Amino acid sequence: MKTRIISGFCMAPLVGIVYLGDYWLAAIVFLIGIIGMREFFNGFRAMGIHPSDSIAYEALISIFLIHYFAPVDMRETFILAWFVAVIMLCSIYMFRVTEKNPVDAMATIVGIVYIGFFSYHMILIDELKDYRILIWLVMLAAFGSDIFAYFTGVFFGKHKMAPNLSPKKTVEGAVGGIVGSAVVCGLFGYFLAPSLMIHAIIIGLAGAPISMCGDLTASAYKRKMGIKDYGKLIPGHGGIMDRFDSILFTAPFVYYYIILVIPHFK
Repeated sequence: MKTRIISGFCMAPLVGIVYLGDYWLAAIVFLIGIIGMREFFNGFRAMGIHPSDSIAYEALISIFLIHYFAPVDMRETFILAWFVAVIMLCSIYMFRVTEKNPVDAMATIVGIVYIGFFSYHMILIDELKDYRILIWLVMLAAFGSDIFAYFTGVFFGKHKMAPNLSPKKTVEGAVGGIVGSAVVCGLFGYFLAPSLMIHAIIIGLAGAPISMCGDLTASAYKRKMGIKDYGKLIPGHGGIMDRFDSILFTAPFVYYYIILVIPHFK
């Protein structure tokens, strides 16, 4: 537990990067994407599956190039073309039929979308001028629910929530995580975005279980891959994927909530 707390403080500079936003945030999201995909693919290799690192890296680079250099009014079309190109390239990857198979191609696609594209939503939130402040809810919902769930589970946890995926997680911990996330996000809204306070509470309530699903998804992959952690980069936490797995689900949720819900229910 002590190691986890120390590691958590070591990650504090990320708060400053999120505050700065713009190219600083893009750089850290890109770095997390590169390292995260490599860790994820190494897990597949432990199963005898061989995704393509080069296609994944090229895909991540290209979506950032699209974001910053494509005309804004054409960006969505370019992103759709990007998806088509990713699937085509991963399918072509199977042409070496004596060495590769469909599972290798599918693992590559999953890594690109699950890690590269999902994390890219942090960049999309960052450029929402009127709602940019809500980028903090991505971390508050994800890390807040994790922290409250941990301590609630330690003191009150009795009923296992997903024993085959994460034996230490409990139903009581999950409830505590949801309540804690709603409170933290609500306080954030009250003090820093009062006009969006109700939305902040809703994001906290819904974002917590979504972040837990992100955590459990990463655990499910690890379970099938036969690995304990994705890496050893962060002492007490494992790899990048072990620390940011919940954000991969929470960031898209917050972005689409802002785009699809808030404009209609201000």
